[in-house]
Amino acid sequence: MLVPRSFAVEDAGPVVELMRSNPLACFVLGGESPSVSHLPVIFADDDEHDDLHGITLLTHMNRKNPLWGALRDGTRVLVVFQGPHGYVSPTVYGVSPAAPTWNFTVVHAHGVVRLLGAGEPALRVVKRTAQVLEGRFGAGWDMTGSLGYFERIVPAVGALEIHVDAVQSMFKLSQDQPAELQSKVAAAFAGSGRGTHRELAEQMYTHLRLKADIDGS
Repeated sequence: MLVPRSFAVEDAGPVVELMRSNPLACFVLGGESPSVSHLPVIFADDDEHDDLHGITLLTHMNRKNPLWGALRDGTRVLVVFQGPHGYVSPTVYGVSPAAPTWNFTVVHAHGVVRLLGAGEPALRVVKRTAQVLEGRFGAGWDMTGSLGYFERIVPAVGALEIHVDAVQSMFKLSQDQPAELQSKVAAAFAGSGRGTHRELAEQMYTHLRLKADIDGS
């Protein structure tokens, strides 16, 4: 991924937060005929992670997924986490000439796979995934009453670790524009009702240290 210097992120904090806030990732296996699956990918632990090199990620999929059959210990994969994004119309700038663009946040995690055994190892990943996602996005669901159900379905689950050895992140948030236009773009996203535009505005206000708040005031 080409990452212009102005769009690069040096601090691991925002990168970790993006990955944890957007766990439905694109799991990519390269080669002559690339394969892609959309999978929940989580951190193996709850540490802060000041350095993303060497972290371990967890995911799982149906064993009938052709991607599962193509994986081996040591297989190199790419995991793409897509954060908030949105189209920037030139009308927002209020100047001419201008060109449309797309603001976005994304993380590419490269690493190698270690397949986990069926049974208890796979069950641990399923339980960890439920715990993490319920804790961040749920309403306090207690999995205790469903553990028997988990045990019945886990034979169909293929679980694995991804040992990350390289991370690229790109937060394209109008850094190539003057501060006045950055504020206009952020305010436009903050006032939008579309998709994750308000989250994108929050990213701009925080990452660019703009003086306006999320309401654009």
